[in-house]
Amino acid sequence: MSDRFFIAPYDANSGLRLDVKPWLIPDEAFSIMKNAYVFRGRVRKRFGTRYTNNQTDPKLSQFRHLLVGAFGGVNTVVTTPSNLVVGQTFSVNNVLYTVTSITPPGFGDALLKSNPAAPNAQVSAANAVTFLGIDFSATQIYWYPHLPVMGLINLEQSQLNQEATIGFDTEYAYRYSTGWLRLAGGADTWSSTNSNFFWGVNYLAPQTGVRYLFVTNYDLTIPVTASNNMRYYDGVTWNAFQPIINSVTGITIKTARILTVFHNRLLALNVQEYDAVGPTGTTYPNRCRFSALGDATSLNAFAEDLPGQGGFIDAYTTEAIVTVEFVKDRLIVYFERSTWELAYTGNEITPFTWQQLNTELGAESTFSIIPFDRVAIGVGQVGVHACNGSNVERIDQKIPEQVFQIRDAGVATARVYGIRDYFVEMLYWTYPDQNTNDDLNPYPKKILIYNYVNNTWSINDDSITAFGYFQSNQSVNWSMNVPWASDTPWVSGSGQKQFRQVLGGNQQGYTFICDTTVTNTAQVITITNITGVTSISGEVTRTLTVYNHNFDVGEYIYINDCTGDTQINAKIFEIYTVINENVFEIKSFDAFVAYTGAGRIARVPEIVISTKEYNFYGDKGRNTALNKVDFLVDTTPAGSIDINYYASTNVQNLLNASTTSGTLLGTGTLETFAQPNTFEVGTSRVWHPVYFMGEGEVVQLQFAFNDTQLRNTDIWSSDFQLHAMVLYTQPTSYRYQ
Repeated sequence: MSDRFFIAPYDANSGLRLDVKPWLIPDEAFSIMKNAYVFRGRVRKRFGTRYTNNQTDPKLSQFRHLLVGAFGGVNTVVTTPSNLVVGQTFSVNNVLYTVTSITPPGFGDALLKSNPAAPNAQVSAANAVTFLGIDFSATQIYWYPHLPVMGLINLEQSQLNQEATIGFDTEYAYRYSTGWLRLAGGADTWSSTNSNFFWGVNYLAPQTGVRYLFVTNYDLTIPVTASNNMRYYDGVTWNAFQPIINSVTGITIKTARILTVFHNRLLALNVQEYDAVGPTGTTYPNRCRFSALGDATSLNAFAEDLPGQGGFIDAYTTEAIVTVEFVKDRLIVYFERSTWELAYTGNEITPFTWQQLNTELGAESTFSIIPFDRVAIGVGQVGVHACNGSNVERIDQKIPEQVFQIRDAGVATARVYGIRDYFVEMLYWTYPDQNTNDDLNPYPKKILIYNYVNNTWSINDDSITAFGYFQSNQSVNWSMNVPWASDTPWVSGSGQKQFRQVLGGNQQGYTFICDTTVTNTAQVITITNITGVTSISGEVTRTLTVYNHNFDVGEYIYINDCTGDTQINAKIFEIYTVINENVFEIKSFDAFVAYTGAGRIARVPEIVISTKEYNFYGDKGRNTALNKVDFLVDTTPAGSIDINYYASTNVQNLLNASTTSGTLLGTGTLETFAQPNTFEVGTSRVWHPVYFMGEGEVVQLQFAFNDTQLRNTDIWSSDFQLHAMVLYTQPTSYRYQ
């Protein structure tokens, strides 16, 4: 008769454990935990994503510009603020136009159009498109530059708890209304790279009760140009912010890695100073510049040679300042390999002084630090660290080597970006892993998840360049065109107006809400073009041009909204070949028709969860046999997942091996839907058994989708929540018999 072992709840002993071998981790822990996490006693599918502001139109979630068309009597010409690039799109009256080629000097390249009856359009200049035979001068024409999201910063306003979100790509700023629109006016264009993220801080304006948004992206471009200095937004226009630090010589602060406010002064840390004589500036990576009290935009607010104005203080280290965060009223400054405090002295002549807190632990990533009331947590070179204002220590002892999976070459560490999700008490860090190619597609592919309540970890697959917070100006309600059966949460607080939601952005200029009540992922990757070749057997190899796609061979994607080649809509495909960072191939037997645009892709995350290596008789020197496992799971409409199993640390999956050999070991499938015509119908949780025939020194279970399940849209859209397991085992032979 089998012994029974109850595995639950999933708590502080659970989550991803990489500090010891799988046979030594607690019974509730996991040796692999991908696209799932531990949450309040159960294992749960990773967060989903949905379009910004509870919208259903993906175009409203992408950074865009409203253009004015000039009608010349026959055609309408629109001019873009920067040169066109293949992959960019335009929308007119719900018709999507896609730039697929640019051939100077004559131009004339036709744009794909999603509606064959719509007017034709062609590239007519380096930064112009002509719509042929139509007057669009009074029509809203939007241009989508498809540049990576480089910042999502809140603008403090006079209304209580109604902070607008300002988005940035490498060249422009945007603000969300019913959709994203360029926030133009004044010095509103940047010239930057895809590793210069935007740091922002709200600070007092000269007018009472008004705040300015100061931003910097720390672009140290040589020679120094006007397009890479700091700015501030006064609510109407962008203004160059290049404060004078010496009223006699005219030397200015050109840019800084960080701007922050401390004791009613604006501080610039890790600065580049410029005398306007030569083409270059001088960088002082360990320097803090501070303004006079109050208005930081006044002419001499930072002037060090005038009494009562600004000044500077250098830390006595050669390391560079990487980032800062507050712990209560203490400003913690992270250097490359050490942590310091910039302490307030109360002396108006020398208001600040440096104090070293830790000599060996610092930070590598400017945007990795996440604030708490009592600590600040961030990613350093040798671990994830927490600083309480007095000491710095690692908190990732359960996954001690995972931090070394973050790519450290080039500017990869600049791409580590963190945020706190208050709703589910989680921290997220997006990061490029060791497989990232800086020269091809440098954008992050992973997200490190930390549940700070029960101290558990997991990893997601996703491509997010930046995080921020967003407050929706409308609630989810029936007046919207959202069907009841959609993935939009009707009763969740996350769908309510002014709820503070985690906002993510990606490498194509899309933004999306990261929502744990959503089980799907949004379609936030645009397909530029599709070509197809049909084999003798009828199999079609489709070559998809998708700029900066960031996919790998073997990943699964959901495709929809394609025009022309509609056969592949609402289907899931495996990526067969990755040709380069902009092109990959899929295969299917869907007949190919010429693609005309508008297609979008959603990533299909694969849940992979491996348990510990179980042997409840190890202390007796006996092997173990696994006969059956009962799983307590949330009931879903159509969910299922395979339970693979392994014996004696052998890498061979016994479920797959049984299929190859013809041995009847069952399907290994855990169905999470209620069995029809049973009492299970209408229940919120069900116990479902899976039978096994495994024996060895240890046995290990792995939850993973098979190919058929991954291609099933009903299964993909189903939730997965595991509450408990009951393992039925027996002792078998002594190990040396």
